[in-house]
Amino acid sequence: MSRLATDAPVLVRAEGQVARITLNRPEKRNALSLELTEELIARLRRLSEDPGVRVIVIDAVGPVFSAGHDLSEMVGRDVAFYQRLFEVCTDLMETIHRLPQPVIAKVEGMATAAGCQLVAACDLAVATHAARFATPGVKLGLFCSTPMVPLSRAIGRKRALEMLLTGQPISAETAHEWGLVNRVVPADSIDDELGAIVDAIVASSPLTVGIGKEAFYAQIELDEHRAYDLTKAVMAMNARADDAQEGMCAFLEKRPATWARR
Repeated sequence: MSRLATDAPVLVRAEGQVARITLNRPEKRNALSLELTEELIARLRRLSEDPGVRVIVIDAVGPVFSAGHDLSEMVGRDVAFYQRLFEVCTDLMETIHRLPQPVIAKVEGMATAAGCQLVAACDLAVATHAARFATPGVKLGLFCSTPMVPLSRAIGRKRALEMLLTGQPISAETAHEWGLVNRVVPADSIDDELGAIVDAIVASSPLTVGIGKEAFYAQIELDEHRAYDLTKAVMAMNARADDAQEGMCAFLEKRPATWARR
């Protein structure tokens, strides 16, 4: 697909309860320039405040999902620029985790370096068989240190280090086996697969989904005892919420639940 009919690097459109964010720099392999990354953060934050948006999908125009940072803006810059660039990129990844809505990466091409990082940072990912994933910075003399943060948490130490130390790409099937993506499907089936996941998410209470997502990222790096301390408090608070009371009553009364708006 060629560049969409606009010069905007990031496009947003609503599809019912789904907001679709599209990276629109195919001539630059959808590189995450500072401008694009800041715009992506701003769009995500605005969507987080929209009660009509239940799920966010991030996709891209062209054969490359994202090639990572825009190397053309990284040559000959001062330390302050590099610090700003990586601070903003980190802010993007952390913003995805802080959103109440699940964020799904739709990957139909190559995702490398910070592009692979973006996929790893999304809550879920669906890929076509043509997708490939790599962290090739080591070949350029710039180790993919920030991409390894979500990557190592998604696929584990040995597999992440293999990608990071060799820079070699992995197939969509390997990415699925390793846990980087949730589904791998033919290109003509990816929208149906996404639709099935979205339908399952939006059937539940938006409040409960938001509570659960926040708790997941809060507990994932804690030891077991501290994780239980956190999650038992979250569940006690959740149980008092109107949607939890409604859901339990609906189950006992054998009727569909009616959820409050977020």
